[in-house]
Amino acid sequence: MTVQPDDGLSLAAEFPDATHEQWQRLVEGVLRKSGKDVSGTAAEKALSTALEDGLSTRPLYTARDAVADVGHPGFAPFVRGGRAAGGAATGWDVRQRHTTGDPVRTNESILADLENGVTSLWLTLGPDALPVSGLERALAGVYLDLAPIVLDAGADVGPAARELLRLIEAAGVAKDAARGNLGADPLAYEARTGQELESEAAVELARLCGREYGGLRAFTVDSLPYHEAGGSAAQELGASLATGVAYLRLLTGAGLTLQEACAQLEFRYAATADQFLTIAKLRAARRLWARVAEASGDVDAGAQRQHAVTSPVMMARRDPWVNMLRTTVACLSAGAGGADAVTVLPFDHSLGQPDAFARRIARNTSTILLEESHLARVIDPAGGSYYVERLTDELAHAAWEFFQEIERAGGQAAALRSGLLGDRLAATWAERGKKLAKRREPITGVSEFPNLAEKPVRRESAPAGPTGGLPRVRRDEAYEALRARSDAHLAGTGTRPKVFLAALGPAAAHTARAAFASNLFQAGGIEAVHDPVSVDAASAADAFLASGARVACLCSSDALYAEEAAAVAAALKSAGAERVFLAGRPGEFGDVDAYVFAGCDAVAVLTSTLDLMGVAP
Repeated sequence: MTVQPDDGLSLAAEFPDATHEQWQRLVEGVLRKSGKDVSGTAAEKALSTALEDGLSTRPLYTARDAVADVGHPGFAPFVRGGRAAGGAATGWDVRQRHTTGDPVRTNESILADLENGVTSLWLTLGPDALPVSGLERALAGVYLDLAPIVLDAGADVGPAARELLRLIEAAGVAKDAARGNLGADPLAYEARTGQELESEAAVELARLCGREYGGLRAFTVDSLPYHEAGGSAAQELGASLATGVAYLRLLTGAGLTLQEACAQLEFRYAATADQFLTIAKLRAARRLWARVAEASGDVDAGAQRQHAVTSPVMMARRDPWVNMLRTTVACLSAGAGGADAVTVLPFDHSLGQPDAFARRIARNTSTILLEESHLARVIDPAGGSYYVERLTDELAHAAWEFFQEIERAGGQAAALRSGLLGDRLAATWAERGKKLAKRREPITGVSEFPNLAEKPVRRESAPAGPTGGLPRVRRDEAYEALRARSDAHLAGTGTRPKVFLAALGPAAAHTARAAFASNLFQAGGIEAVHDPVSVDAASAADAFLASGARVACLCSSDALYAEEAAAVAAALKSAGAERVFLAGRPGEFGDVDAYVFAGCDAVAVLTSTLDLMGVAP
């Protein structure tokens, strides 16, 4: 007889182990009750969620989903982090972005940030942002040996870098004490503008940093242009790999060693409100770059430095306060994923120049997660999760395939110039656009739970940024165009376009579908009139005329539809309703013209309805 040690942790030891097959049989039973007769792996697949890049999230992960050894933090392949201690000692670098063109205002914002928790600065310079000549005034009062400076100067990278180095020297800062990134990224500039940028100045900056400024990096590998063009997580990773490889070739060809070349690169990625995908993306990025370094001859040179930025694509212009929640989840994901630096974009980023309150909330997001939630005190907190490890592995493989496709096309520059990269990103965005249009990917405050009575948030216009290259997309763009039509109609006529909700029967019968229809139509700026609470064939016509609407939507249960829908629809038509909708699946209900239901193309329905009402685009 074997005596088990009494470790005080027996807990469920008296219960028999459950098998995966037993769980599947239980799932089969539940699905049969809902009308789906599936078994085995098909039952499990029915509960899976499809992601981009051919990936999916399964409902259950167990030890059989474990992947190969992912190593330890600070050691190749760096999946668990580029530093052995992670952020346990100091947390991540809280990096705030500044795009204002006025040096005085920029300086005021910079000093406020640094006094209240920001630890590094990301400055956008150029014709539409801060001029290079204003850099000195903007950085007045900043201790350049304490606050790392990251430049984003596009074509002006040479003059901007020289000016920053001059300021560092003038401040008496030792060269090896300077920290930050000079921001050379010719391929990202080409992706943004469609214009090729010479790389000789960038190479010389890399030589200079390697020779004299050990804490400065010369190159940024910015994947935001590909994310903002609609790319998936794997495409963003693949494009960043191809860019990084192009820069390695450039720098080693100029005489730098592999270790010296890798040391000059910092990678920038988007962090979204899909927390697990963001965590997996950052972990996969480190693994992939380590593989590039290994293939180049030294895996230990591949400790990737990462800068995560909360996604501009996810930021909504309507109900922008919800952006605070999105950026909080994205920041948490970036921190848990092991990003070295995190930038939280202010909640009003999509509306123009952020105000002081928005900047405060942005920097405090990191502060709360670091100081109150202690997020950085655990190294690789998601590590060991069967789900996260499997997702990291699958995403890494998908990204590697896309990277190989770019390399077969001749590399990142060739893929940009041939249109291959743009076509792939556009195809991905088109598919995602269908989900957004059908509200399969809901946007709170925009496509779900919109508030037409909310006062718009106004901000000073921000620089448009470079154009001419890859497009910049936003999740809310289709709905924003519809809402803008409604706003213009309100300004011109004093009223919004309206839909009359013809609710049949008691509240218990119609409330759910009336709420659904109201949400859907308001997402397009169409005001829902639900007065009186309930109508029938005798009262529907008068109620419709009193509403001031031109279209109507029946809302009730399937049982009441069968009894009353045809008669009420006929009454609405006789009262002048130009289109009669029914909230529910398509059927045969006499004068009903169209149907709205979960999964219908809401954008198409709303566009055609505004067109019918004569609301100008």
